[in-house]
Amino acid sequence: MKHFSVSVQTLAATPPKDWPIDFSTKDHLIFSSPATLAFNAPGAEGFGVKRAALSLPNSRMLLFSPGCCGRNTAALGGAASEKSQRMHYLLLDETDIVTGRYVPRIVEACTLLAKRFSPEVLLLCSTCVDALLGTDMDRLCATVSRETSIPTLSATMYALTREGHEPPMVAIRKTLYSLLRKRPKNPHAALLLGSFTHLQERCELYPLLASIGIDTVYELGRLSSMEAYYRMAEANFSLILHPESRLAAKDLAERLGIASIELTQSYEVEKIHHQYQALGKVLGVPLDDSAWYTQSKEKVQACAHKLAGMRIAIGESGNSEPLGLAVALARMGATVVEIFANPDPSNHPLLDILANISPETRIASNTSPSMLFYTATPVDCAIGVDACFYHPEAHHVPDASPLPGFGYQGLNDLLDQILEEKPCGDS
Repeated sequence: MKHFSVSVQTLAATPPKDWPIDFSTKDHLIFSSPATLAFNAPGAEGFGVKRAALSLPNSRMLLFSPGCCGRNTAALGGAASEKSQRMHYLLLDETDIVTGRYVPRIVEACTLLAKRFSPEVLLLCSTCVDALLGTDMDRLCATVSRETSIPTLSATMYALTREGHEPPMVAIRKTLYSLLRKRPKNPHAALLLGSFTHLQERCELYPLLASIGIDTVYELGRLSSMEAYYRMAEANFSLILHPESRLAAKDLAERLGIASIELTQSYEVEKIHHQYQALGKVLGVPLDDSAWYTQSKEKVQACAHKLAGMRIAIGESGNSEPLGLAVALARMGATVVEIFANPDPSNHPLLDILANISPETRIASNTSPSMLFYTATPVDCAIGVDACFYHPEAHHVPDASPLPGFGYQGLNDLLDQILEEKPCGDS
């Protein structure tokens, strides 16, 4: 038996409604290679619901679930990590689940956590069990908040909603900003929405914003206290750096009047430049990115001859968006052999472009059970943890730094890693 894959040319010519069911996780059993490669459920490595929710300073989380859902929690950076030390676990047995007797125990457990640790926020982490039982999480959070006098938020891990309107990683982004209350706007402050850490210090976005008078940039990953968290409501506008933050941005606009502008991560110099020029027009001030633009353009030109003909596999278990990266590398002369991804209809423009410049590129689904029978085509470089696993003999670029790159800096660093010119990533 062979693993499922389809050429970019074929997929681009097929209406999304007729795409193979291998790309739809709701239509078949799931071979979860990205999660398996992390040796856990998706939340334990990278940023899943649990680790993301604990981005709030001085917060404590209570995860209540059967053992099968909770045993990977120790992997949140290791038992000695700061986030793991703020995670607490209430084990549910069969009787708890059948009778619902664990609900009052949650309130009791949170009361004990409040007395012992004096957190400023409590997080109730539920699983598929509560989703299937219909536990009223809003009411439960309100009860805990009333009993402890501490703001309490719901963090729900429910994998079956991944393809719905509000999947877990979209919902948790909205939740993380839900405690913000309206404040007078600071015209010199901006809020970056997307990552649960922060951009790398070398990213040009910081000095570009500073050049137009934005001297305060708020990011979840830089918060040291809840006092600093509440100051984020002073932001004059927000920049959406990840599409999963759109719902959070919409909520902030409706509740707090914080307008948003979306920037996309691109791996093509001209697109990065045009995006910064468009941002300047929206803000009403020119953005001078000429120094970074020239440097990055020269770098791409210098790298092009090294990339020419290089066979590359691109996975989805990394910081880069696989289809956009494939287009950029193909335009630089690389041979993109295969991509591991589950494209959706919004990716059709990228598929059309890639079909014109690299029609034989194959797309395989990480979640298709047929990946059990995966047979590798030789490549020179594998980008993404999953691609590295499937191609053990290739040059590996995990592209999994906890501090994501962006713009020119993200492109330059990725080229350095592909060509092994220097180590990459801020400490």
